[in-house]
Amino acid sequence: MLSKTQVLKARKAIERMYTGTCRVTEHQKVKSETSKLVSYCDKVVLEDQPCRLSFQRSDPTQQTESAAGIEQVIKLFLAPEVTVRPGSKVTVTQDGVTADYKRSGVPAVYPTHQEIVLELFERWA
Repeated sequence: MLSKTQVLKARKAIERMYTGTCRVTEHQKVKSETSKLVSYCDKVVLEDQPCRLSFQRSDPTQQTESAAGIEQVIKLFLAPEVTVRPGSKVTVTQDGVTADYKRSGVPAVYPTHQEIVLELFERWA
């Protein structure tokens, strides 16, 4: 087991690799006080959070009737204390590229970081 000092050193080393920033947006229900109707609005709950995206191809290639497909796994690395709720939209800017993703997996939380598997965002569910 690592000591507290070793965990802090490992966390600092990991966080030095964060080259991107992310914004987390939640699609929240809002109830109108006057009409009592429920609607949805997008609310930014986290802004400019340092992060890192990692891309990995998953082998073997998926063979379908029409063509072979390659699956890509996208992981977001964040500080362990950050909370990203299921269904959130995550906008990541890294290496001059900005893209929108949706959270698809339960985060793997470690003392030094957390990893969240993402998918490209197409629209709100």
